[in-house]
Amino acid sequence: MVRIGTISLPDFPLLLAPMEDVSDPPFRAVCKDNGADLMYTEFISSEGLIRDAIKSRKKLDIFDYERPIGIQIFGGDEESLALAAKIVEVTQPDLLDINFGCPVKKVAMKGAGAGVLRDIDLMVRLTAAVVKSTSLPVTVKTRLGWDQDNKNIEEVAERLQDVGIQALAIHGRTRMQLYKGEADWTLIGKVKNNPRIKIPIFGNGDIDSPEKALVYKNRYGVDGIMIGRAAIGYPWIFREINHFLKTGQHIDPPSVEERVAVCRKHLRFSIDWKNPVVGVNEMRRHYANYLKGLPNIKEFRNQLVTLKTEVEINAVLDQVASTDAGYQFEKTPIELINYHQHCPVN
Repeated sequence: MVRIGTISLPDFPLLLAPMEDVSDPPFRAVCKDNGADLMYTEFISSEGLIRDAIKSRKKLDIFDYERPIGIQIFGGDEESLALAAKIVEVTQPDLLDINFGCPVKKVAMKGAGAGVLRDIDLMVRLTAAVVKSTSLPVTVKTRLGWDQDNKNIEEVAERLQDVGIQALAIHGRTRMQLYKGEADWTLIGKVKNNPRIKIPIFGNGDIDSPEKALVYKNRYGVDGIMIGRAAIGYPWIFREINHFLKTGQHIDPPSVEERVAVCRKHLRFSIDWKNPVVGVNEMRRHYANYLKGLPNIKEFRNQLVTLKTEVEINAVLDQVASTDAGYQFEKTPIELINYHQHCPVN
């Protein structure tokens, strides 16, 4: 069993990474259904929360069936982060996570997200301010360092543990790498195997198959793995990894009917949580992924991204389900990852 404060997780838990414009409640719901053990909200600006920005406040929405659930915040000012933590605590998540990993220019260049990796003393002060301001377990997600010459994650892990964080998730790239190249888990393994480190260490980056999850579990000894882009349009990645880790066998991939059913659920929740117009529009980014690999899907996909009502969309999904009933998709998580290189995963 893995523990984060008072939170009990299974042995070797699978975490859903926080992803801007992706890991909203509708997306989290289908990931939870398929075996995600711990999930996080999209990252939320501390300044936005303090200003009562509508978009930031909306991201605080969490639901009991999601638990355990963490709310992730970011910022570069101690006072603002501490105040944001107090606001978050009112919504009663299971934990509060600080984003020190987002590499996107508009975040990092303003001294937040991965930008804080250039000033470890500041990172420690920001973290300490949050820990002192809340009774929630505080965790951190970050990267190996700012660039190839400044991979300081080993120092970061020790110092953040010393000021009170209760788990650390590490993405195996630097800020300057963005999402290019292969994630390097070597330093993640060194952090985990550092005798000074007592908190859970979760590895993140390029886990796109059950086989890779098992290899990295054994090779680096991490307490669990965090999955981001491989889950976009393929929430079944969680159940496939869980099954493989327990049995050494592959579970059947989702059928067309299951793909369509999960797509419908995602759409319905998206409409309920947002509104019919925004819900339909924002769902368009997901259709290509849910249906990727199905022969002759291009015509259906072109319709799905132009239709404006749930009734029309469901009619097309009915055609998809009936046209290829019984067809088994090939697993395409690597293709899905390449498709979503633009997604801000921190």
